[in-house]
Amino acid sequence: MHITDIFAQHRTTFSFEFFPPKTDEASEELFRTIAALQPLQPSFVSVTYGAGGSTRDRTHDLVVRIERETNLTAVSHLTCVCHDLAEMTAILDRYAQSGIENVLALGGDPPKNLANYDRAKDAFRYAEELVRFVRSRPGPNGRAFGIGVAGFPEGHPGCPNRLAEMDFLKRKVDAGADYICTQLFFDNRDFYDFRERCDLAGIKVPIVAGIMPITSKGGMVRMAELAAGARIPAKLLKAVSRCADDAAVARVGTSWASEQCTDLLHNGVRGIHFYTLNKSDVTKQIYENLGVESSAALRAG
Repeated sequence: MHITDIFAQHRTTFSFEFFPPKTDEASEELFRTIAALQPLQPSFVSVTYGAGGSTRDRTHDLVVRIERETNLTAVSHLTCVCHDLAEMTAILDRYAQSGIENVLALGGDPPKNLANYDRAKDAFRYAEELVRFVRSRPGPNGRAFGIGVAGFPEGHPGCPNRLAEMDFLKRKVDAGADYICTQLFFDNRDFYDFRERCDLAGIKVPIVAGIMPITSKGGMVRMAELAAGARIPAKLLKAVSRCADDAAVARVGTSWASEQCTDLLHNGVRGIHFYTLNKSDVTKQIYENLGVESSAALRAG
C-alpha cells in the first residue's frame, strides 16, 4: 500500500524497522521474526540499507519477500552515498518492477571500510536532492513513490545550527517527502519540541516517532554511537546502573519505552516506529504493556 494511503486510513501508524541479515541462515531467522510480529498488524515495516553494496541486494530481496509472502507493506531505505546516477535509476526501476511503492530517502554515511570515500562520485550529496529525484521517477503502476525522510528530535549531528536544521528539513519536505520518521530518542520532551518547531517551520506532513528500547548495557553504548550521541536521561541511566544483568536491563528498557509510547499516544503522536533490532520479543512485550494485542486496538483508541 502507498504510504499516503496508509496515513489517510490510520490516525496513528505503528511500524517496525529491520536490517538486512548478512547470511541466508540469518535471512530465514529474520523472516521468522517478521512472521511473529505480523499478528501485531503494523501499518508498515521498513528495511535498512547498506551503502557500498554491503547489503543492497539483501534489502531488495527482503522487501520483495515481505511484499509477496506477507500482508505487510514494506518501505525500503535508500541512501545517497556510494551511488552514481545510473545506479540510483536502476535501483528505483527495480523497485517499481517489484511492486515496492515506498522508500525512505536518506543522506547516509560511507561504510567503515570506505572511510576515505570521495562523495564527489555520488549523484546526490544530500537527501533533499534524492527526494527530488525519487519524486521524478515512476513507481509501480506509474504512480509516484511514497517518500519518507529522517528527522532528528535531539538535533542533526551534522548541523549544529538548529535553526538552519529546520530549514533543511523543510526543503526535504518541499522536495516531495510524504512523512518524517525520527531518529530514536528517550525523552519525549525532545520529540514534542521538535514537532512544535516543525509546525513553526510550516512542515505539515505526518511525523512518526522513533522508539528503540534498551535491552543491554553494551547495547546502550552501541545505541548512543549509532544515533550519533543519543541523549540518555539520567533517570534512565540510574535505573540501568541498578540492574544486576542484561535481563534486568531489558525489563527496564522495555518499561521505559512502554511509558514513552503511552505518553506519545496521549499527546496525539501521528505514528510510532519501533527499531526492533531484528527481534520480536521486546516489541511484543511493549504491546502487552500497552494493554493491546495488535496495532488495530491502538489505532481504534
